[in-house]
Amino acid sequence: MPRGLILAFGFLTRIPMPALADYKQEELSSAAIWFPLVGLAIGLLLLLAAQLGITASPWMAGLLVVLFWLGISGGLHLDGAADLADGLGASHRDPERLLAVMKDPHTGAFGVMAIVAILLTKLVAVAWIVESPDIDLWVLLLVPAWARVGAIFWSQTLEPLAPGSGEAFVWQVDAKIYWIWGGALLLLSLIFVSFMFALAAIGALLLWRAYLKWRLGGMSGDCLGAGIEYSECLMLLAVGLL
Repeated sequence: MPRGLILAFGFLTRIPMPALADYKQEELSSAAIWFPLVGLAIGLLLLLAAQLGITASPWMAGLLVVLFWLGISGGLHLDGAADLADGLGASHRDPERLLAVMKDPHTGAFGVMAIVAILLTKLVAVAWIVESPDIDLWVLLLVPAWARVGAIFWSQTLEPLAPGSGEAFVWQVDAKIYWIWGGALLLLSLIFVSFMFALAAIGALLLWRAYLKWRLGGMSGDCLGAGIEYSECLMLLAVGLL
């Protein structure tokens, strides 16, 4: 297995990976080219979880998928969503206060509300998808991969909020990478799900970028993590609504 792929799995998931000798922090940045593949692996496990629960009920399938989703990621991106929610809720548009609150390791009321909202959205949306005869379950394979392409895209097209805030997450990858991955996922979306889902996935990534640009003027690691969670929610909801 390529060294970069091991690093990508180790960073984005709690799946056990071999220890790497002579690891350097800067290696993780170049490993970002593998993030969408990690997303596909996560999606495959979610698909299997849905199949396990579907024989019982749509709600059981939804619960298993959400639990697997949370367990595989270790809550990494939920933590980012909570930090961002706390920062936005307490900063009152003061940039310095925003960064200070986001760095606080404690989770406040806004962060708790964000976590609950995300988990409930995923639970209901997945149960809805499983129950609907018109929606292909392959969407669960693709949603995590699209969201992780988004993380690369946002990091490459937005400025860090402050020195040290997002610089570590400016992944050192060729800009062509997210276009290549985007093209591959677009093709898979058209084959396995629908044209409307492909549009919804692209729209979710662009919408989060536009929000960060408008509201914050840049990004940080927490913004990228929150974007993964929120774009996943948007894609799941879009599947049911379109």
